[in-house]
Amino acid sequence: MPKTPNLSVEIGGLILKNPVITASGTFGYGNELNQLINLSSLGAIIVKGLSLEPMPGNPPPRIVETPCGILNSIGLANVGIKAFIKEKLPALHKIKTPIIANIYGHSMSEYAKITKIIEDTEKIAALEVNISCPNVEKGGMAFGTDSYTAAKVTEHVKKNTTKPVIVKLTPNVTDITSIAVAVESAGAQALSVTNTILGMAVDVPTRKPKLANIIGGLSGPAIKPLALYLVYKVANRVKIPVIGLGGIMNYEDALEFLIVGATAIQIGTATFVNPKTAIEVVDGLHNYCLRKKIHTINQITGSLKEYGESNEKS
Repeated sequence: MPKTPNLSVEIGGLILKNPVITASGTFGYGNELNQLINLSSLGAIIVKGLSLEPMPGNPPPRIVETPCGILNSIGLANVGIKAFIKEKLPALHKIKTPIIANIYGHSMSEYAKITKIIEDTEKIAALEVNISCPNVEKGGMAFGTDSYTAAKVTEHVKKNTTKPVIVKLTPNVTDITSIAVAVESAGAQALSVTNTILGMAVDVPTRKPKLANIIGGLSGPAIKPLALYLVYKVANRVKIPVIGLGGIMNYEDALEFLIVGATAIQIGTATFVNPKTAIEVVDGLHNYCLRKKIHTINQITGSLKEYGESNEKS
């Protein structure tokens, strides 16, 4: 009988039973889909981005379908960290999978304050730091577009927590690797690559933008080739684990990200199309490893071959 493959991975000291994680902003607060899928079968759940105080987000319309993807301009609407811990998190206490809080702030002090609150919350296993939001101290420039500010945010979070810190990078920069190296040096224990790509859509009959905020973040299969390339670049520059995301719709997509260097992956937009996608990707990876007689999923990470190299052992 074939040996059951080991799908477990380690992210900054956090052991996940498999490399499949739900992406922030696409899985609600973690319990909205608990009647459709077994949440405990996932590697981890990253909840909707959380701020220090409640945020109403942008005015509607704030989501629009595009060829092979969606544009969203939700504006990071959320109930705030305190309400999440009090009202949302209790429903996840019986879930046997790590809960990761995605956090964001508009100043260094906000990041630090949110981190301190989470540090005392046992059920939250790790933090994913969103550095794509505007920095009010720097005139609205996103924290993640500058190596210095990206590193400073990371330092502020790190010194206020003992939990693993994952930094989510923005693709809207000239050189993502310089940002990656900076936050790694500042103490990040893993990186999520990549966030949405800025875009817009226009309604021709009215000549108005389809989003009230004009611009939004593009996600879905349309960005997969770019996301894959960015994961490949970053994974070859840093020593810490890289979590790949961007247009993953099935286990074959997930394998591509693992092969170019990702340790784990996140499922985002695909959940809107099929809420069971993440579980199907877990099953797909398991069956692939069985077929190929791969004993551990880590054997796939970074296994990209040079063009023309023999496939006899694959």
